[in-house]
Amino acid sequence: MFQPQNLNALVTSIYDAALDSALWSDVLARIGEFVDGQAGGLLAKKSNNKCVQAYFHTGLDPDYLRLYSETYSKVGPVAMSLFDEVEQIASVPQLMPYEAFCRGSFYREWAQPQGWVDVAMAVLEKSANCCAYLSVSRSAASGMVDEEMRRRMAFVVPHVRRAILIGKAIDFKQAEAATFAEVLDGLSCGLLLIDCCGRIVHANPAGNEILANADFLRSAAGRLIADDGHVDQALRDTVAAAGGGDAGIGAKGTALPLVAHDGGRYVAHVLPLTSGARSRAWAAYAAAAALFVRKAAMERPSPPEVIGKTYNLTPTELRVLLAIVEIGGVPEVAAAFGVAETTVKTHLARLFEKTGTGRQADLVKLVAGFSTPIAIPA
Repeated sequence: MFQPQNLNALVTSIYDAALDSALWSDVLARIGEFVDGQAGGLLAKKSNNKCVQAYFHTGLDPDYLRLYSETYSKVGPVAMSLFDEVEQIASVPQLMPYEAFCRGSFYREWAQPQGWVDVAMAVLEKSANCCAYLSVSRSAASGMVDEEMRRRMAFVVPHVRRAILIGKAIDFKQAEAATFAEVLDGLSCGLLLIDCCGRIVHANPAGNEILANADFLRSAAGRLIADDGHVDQALRDTVAAAGGGDAGIGAKGTALPLVAHDGGRYVAHVLPLTSGARSRAWAAYAAAAALFVRKAAMERPSPPEVIGKTYNLTPTELRVLLAIVEIGGVPEVAAAFGVAETTVKTHLARLFEKTGTGRQADLVKLVAGFSTPIAIPA
């Protein structure tokens, strides 16, 4: 049975992995121990095929890991399933008939020889072209995924998900002390470092711009204030809880909704900074929490050429793709380009074929998946 101090250490280690991705293998081992699982992984599944890649893992024999990468990832329950509701815990019987699972090559040739009978999975993040999962396998000795395992997974998953989201926003491992501020200033999202009393101790340029606008967030006598009273109280409670460490913030701090006066919607993610390696990395700022603020909308994508190369698009097809995102539907794009709607539809059909999508909305999501957290000079 996990003791409270061990549970706090587990949560702390999860957020430290947002600072240093090399820690994920150890974190997954701790999660496996907590939920009574024998092997774990952070997986990513491409939306346009059944390819599943294990980015971080624990409890896997290297030979079996190679077999998974080369062959069995394509026929496993993640690849064969349409399960994609974020943070919901699912096991094999929920993803596919268990009898069919036992008859398949994934179980007979890969899982069964390792002694696995079931797996608990949860979606951590979805984008237009990828879905990320936390997966923990169960051995025959532990039995099928039960309610206690689901309960414990449900406790862990929000923390893992928040760590993944924040880790994507900034790669702390590559930020040496001398260039730390430069890395923070390069983020396109607003970053505000807050002490446990709500005082702003540092803001990057995007964060300062948000404060200067004094719209949904502002500074009053050096303290961070949200325009909405309910959100302001939630923000105060979350930052105060962050001062007590990772366990104090719990799952409530995953996201705080913010609404500008013009109706624009933003979201703030809170990362506690008082535990583990983070306490050392941010010591110079005396901050209790980092607030990452971004607009709840598609950001500027990476250089369009990256999208074009990924899907082997012609220059005209790439131009139509970006126009669908920025201008609108077929009639609007045709009018903007001065061509017939049938011409745009022809290019659109090729885009659907090359990207594996079927709707214009899917193309918008696809481009959103290539957005970058780094500010791009005008």
